[in-house]
Amino acid sequence: MRMPGIIVFACTAALAASLTACSGATRPQTGATGGAGFNVTPTSPPAKGDLDSFTWSLYAEPYTLDYALAYDYPPNTVLANVCEQLLRVTPDLKIEPGLAVKWAQPDPRTLVYTLRPGVKFHDGTTMTADDVVASLTRQMDPATASPWGSAFKNVESVEKTGPLEVTIRLGKPDVLFHELLAASPGTVVSAASLAKAGADYGTPKGALNCTGPFSLEKWAQGDSITLRRNAAYWDEKLVPKSASVKFTFVEDASARANAFLSAAADGGYMVPSSSLAQLQNSGKGSVLFGPNTAAANLAVLDFKGPLGDLKVRKALSMALDRKNIIKAAAGGVGVPAKAPAARGAWALSPEKTAALYDTLPEPVYDIEAAKKLVQEAGASGRTVTLVTSSLAPEISVVANAVQAAGRQIGLDVKLKPVAPDAYSSIFVDPAAREGLDLVITNGYDNTPDPLEFYQYLHTGDFGNYGKWSDAEFDAAFDRANSEPDPGKRAELTAKLQEIALRELPVIPVYEAPYSVFLGKRITGAPTGIVQLYYPWAATIGAAQS
Repeated sequence: MRMPGIIVFACTAALAASLTACSGATRPQTGATGGAGFNVTPTSPPAKGDLDSFTWSLYAEPYTLDYALAYDYPPNTVLANVCEQLLRVTPDLKIEPGLAVKWAQPDPRTLVYTLRPGVKFHDGTTMTADDVVASLTRQMDPATASPWGSAFKNVESVEKTGPLEVTIRLGKPDVLFHELLAASPGTVVSAASLAKAGADYGTPKGALNCTGPFSLEKWAQGDSITLRRNAAYWDEKLVPKSASVKFTFVEDASARANAFLSAAADGGYMVPSSSLAQLQNSGKGSVLFGPNTAAANLAVLDFKGPLGDLKVRKALSMALDRKNIIKAAAGGVGVPAKAPAARGAWALSPEKTAALYDTLPEPVYDIEAAKKLVQEAGASGRTVTLVTSSLAPEISVVANAVQAAGRQIGLDVKLKPVAPDAYSSIFVDPAAREGLDLVITNGYDNTPDPLEFYQYLHTGDFGNYGKWSDAEFDAAFDRANSEPDPGKRAELTAKLQEIALRELPVIPVYEAPYSVFLGKRITGAPTGIVQLYYPWAATIGAAQS
């Protein structure tokens, strides 16, 4: 569960999507939320030719290109094309071999990965088991301060057991650890380059040496990042169709939309919701919607204040007019969230989604009942501090809606504005959360397993921002995380969903599909949240032959 530097709920959400059973795509919606209908597909039409280059818009400059510290959309959007993982999540939300060509589990606490032979780093050296060991154990080192460190909490050792074999031993069974090797925790970089770069690794001063279809050519801090095609890339199916990609950084939502309209940027993910209709009707390109694994939530940061009382949390949830929030913040493209983990997060076992998610009741909207709960809790007039930011219009829209809801039921919701960088810091720096009761989050999965989201509510997890702790929840999580069968694990995850809805450490708000804008000269991009790890830029090419 994390919050990106921007929330584009109209076409994304923290990270939200309702997925169909077969493809993980959001179901078309019409009328129910007041917006136009939309369709969701995992990819855009395939490219018809190659390009010399294209320009891609990011809503903010990456704060790092260090895979171990990348915990947000901008850095992962770039790194997805430069560095690779042992496993790979595909555009239709499946997990397949990546730099590991196969794996075995001789017992519940042992994982053995056979590496793909002949894979070259960007400097021409060959990837070996030593590089994998160095890459993974670096994230386990407290000195690295990796936000992904908690993913390794059950790892006892990572060892080279052959030139192209790595064995990982666990203290107890951990299904999620294996799955997360398709995300940042499974990233493999050159051990020699790590040692050479030292503290400069992942900064504008330090070079990257990975295995992806593009290499880092230049990071002009404050201006742009340029990637160059890797002519020796190992995967013939993903040989880049463009010789280079230039990333530009535009924080202002209107300016970003203008960049799309003027063709200063050929495309970009997470389209500003305030410009959605304008871009759809402009004739300058296409807005496409893709699979998502996220929901916009309110994460409780302080359980010692008013929100420590479950009645107050329930009251605030009941006071949210989610349908009007969707109209104002998402252009009507979305649905009220039924649970903290979105419907899209259930893609690993889609046959279970209907029974385990769809049958959940719609969130209740009842001002009078909410007001009564606040009174019963003795919380009338008490202050709840919600952090907001100019980072994106959607943040302000949701924050204002929460403030209005609080006013209606007797809570004094104070909005605390912070700078965009400070807003992002809330999700990586515990000190930045001091004095705050609530934050608007983008709670998304990096994998198509709903258990991943609920991991972030486990006692002590890095993503458990409010330090919520529940013994029943922790025990249920451990049971689910030791079940290797995806279908059975989904049923066990439903118990976590039940506890989370009962206790509301996170208040669900709404879900929406992912979005991408493609100018008229390009096509071929995956449309969904998989872009955070899948080498999406490799498939983008010319729209015309």
